[in-house]
Amino acid sequence: MSIPSADSAPADRGRAGERAAARVVEEIERLIVTGDLLPGQPIRQVLMAERLGVSRLPIREALRQLAAAGLVDHEHNVGYTVARLRQSDFDQIYLMRAALEREIIATLPRFGDEVLAEIRRLGDLVVEAAERGDLLEMRLRNHAFHFAIFEQSPLNLVVGEVRRLWTLAMPYHATYLYDPAARARVLAEHDQMIAALAEHDNDRLDELMNLHRQGGETSAGTMLRATRPPDPAES
Repeated sequence: MSIPSADSAPADRGRAGERAAARVVEEIERLIVTGDLLPGQPIRQVLMAERLGVSRLPIREALRQLAAAGLVDHEHNVGYTVARLRQSDFDQIYLMRAALEREIIATLPRFGDEVLAEIRRLGDLVVEAAERGDLLEMRLRNHAFHFAIFEQSPLNLVVGEVRRLWTLAMPYHATYLYDPAARARVLAEHDQMIAALAEHDNDRLDELMNLHRQGGETSAGTMLRATRPPDPAES
């Protein structure tokens, strides 16, 4: 029988703390993406700990990680708030997305029948949410649809960075899907993307993704201009 070392208990506590912080990071990201936490809104550690049923320690660690990722801002003696983008930030996010998503698409392999079937299923879930008029669910299903495609790329670190960029901008995408014509355009473009994937036509997929991204950028930019703080770069 092996005897646990003296360091095993602290190591177990450390791993448990890391898991708790990772769960809190995921939960706060979800609250930001869904609009439960709005750009510029304070994040009160005590209230968040109560809401998520954890102590303040994983909340503090999660907020430090989210601040490092740019999803929340921290001001000394004031606290944490959801990051609020400036126009220059927003422009850079879409500049990076265009460049990185192009690289991801260029490395996509030919999709097998099972992968294509899963992507079609996820596309159908976007359609169902649109038909119900559930715009929040449509945004979340749209995110799942795209990353089911991106995650087939071997560029896992690039995909992780693109995921972070999507999360930064998603709170500003809410207005886009209120327009029935925009919703119809999203669904039609998804169908065309699936057709390009079936043909393993990555060049066509890249063209479609550029059009898709531009629609979201235009709408999100409208919301950003309505809520943005002063931008020193524009003064």
